[in-house]
Amino acid sequence: MTSPSFFVFLFSSLLISNVDANPNYKEALSKSLLFFQGQRSGPLPRGQQISWRASSGLSDGSAAHVDLTGGYYDAGDNVKFNFPMAFTTTMLSWSALEYGKRMGPELENARVNIRWATDYLLKCARATPGKLYVGVGDPNVDHKCWERPEDMDTPRTVYSVSPSNPGSDVAAETAAALAAASMVFRKVDSKYSRLLLATAKNVMQFAIQYRGAYSDSLSSSVCPFYCSYSGYKDELMWGASWLLRATNDPYYANFIKSLGGGDQPDIFSWDNKYAGAYVLLSRRALLNKDSNFEQYKQAAENFICKILPDSPSSSTQYTQGGLMYKLPQSNLQYVTSITFLLTTYAKYMKSTKHTFNCGNSVIVPNALISLSKRQVDYILGENPIKMSYMVGFGSNFPKRIHHRASSLPSHALHSQSLGCNGGFQSFYTQNPNPNILTGAIVGGPNQNDGYPDQRDDYSHAEPATYINAAFVGPLAYFAAGRSA
Repeated sequence: MTSPSFFVFLFSSLLISNVDANPNYKEALSKSLLFFQGQRSGPLPRGQQISWRASSGLSDGSAAHVDLTGGYYDAGDNVKFNFPMAFTTTMLSWSALEYGKRMGPELENARVNIRWATDYLLKCARATPGKLYVGVGDPNVDHKCWERPEDMDTPRTVYSVSPSNPGSDVAAETAAALAAASMVFRKVDSKYSRLLLATAKNVMQFAIQYRGAYSDSLSSSVCPFYCSYSGYKDELMWGASWLLRATNDPYYANFIKSLGGGDQPDIFSWDNKYAGAYVLLSRRALLNKDSNFEQYKQAAENFICKILPDSPSSSTQYTQGGLMYKLPQSNLQYVTSITFLLTTYAKYMKSTKHTFNCGNSVIVPNALISLSKRQVDYILGENPIKMSYMVGFGSNFPKRIHHRASSLPSHALHSQSLGCNGGFQSFYTQNPNPNILTGAIVGGPNQNDGYPDQRDDYSHAEPATYINAAFVGPLAYFAAGRSA
């Protein structure tokens, strides 16, 4: 007969091996930030670590006689869409503000990534009075080509919004990005911080004064790629929330109040910002004990009750392997964004010893942290097919991502232009991509936890800046040794 002490030993061993099985969060954090170097547009600096990329888009803006070089390509194409780029910047900034003390040396890398975006967004906001530039590159033509950014010969059309062609959504998101970034740089570069904040105020005023959706003004140039499906009221609330945090000016608090209650979503993304605004505003209710923001705390908790799997009001599906499953196209963007909100709200709860209810269930901070950790670990390879959805992390990761620069020979190895169609022979091969886009998180598995790893399967195989940006905060949280 086996002694009881053997079972105690076995159970202890299982616990220890489970602890040892934690992914290396610090490595993942470092790689999640390195990824942004692979998305850079404009003249690349000497310190460029992703060396298979070269300078590109060097005449961006010339069609409108302005300098719009820099910024990031949003995903696997060669277009600069400012709506998701600004959201990416806001989320990177929020990560630095909320988790910077836990990032160690990676905080400086986060700042570099933020500044690469804000330098570009400042140009877009300041180049022409009365105009906000919101993108470069004709997406309809770009998407018909499979070519490296260094070879681009497609029209670098410049898109803008103005009082007669408004874009409250893209303007308010740009204001959010600049305001959030102004706080990141406040202590390290006060002059730059002041420029960011002054510009944020102007752009937010434009968003408030000239109401309208940028999708209506720019139609097929931004739709169906980055249509503002949720309207612009969520961005107005989000942008004003960031300006309130950056300035403490009651003007923004009053403006937020004037918007009334927002939707009660069960999603958070580059398009729908309500949940993010609720969590950001709830910080004032919890940390500052400001009862004027109680309704947003309640809205944030209603949102979380829709996410938690055992909550009576849950409206969130989970795969058998435990992954949050929201939508078939690029599902991991929702997973990383929602996970950021869960981790951040749990952080506020812990610092104020706060709990709340979903129905009759009492929700403690560690319930949110446990769910966040499950999502982070799943993405990093703790899933039914043992696939890390972060490129270059772990031994088994996506090899054929839907990404032009990664899938084609580098400029250093093949300096002749491949042209618009020249890259399609690489697109259709089963060969792994020649260039590893370290740190890129792809769209992710399907609802059955499967991942075919096919280059043409953009819904699952395409990385994007906003998937990574929201993942930085949770990675920093767990890298610092925090867990349930």
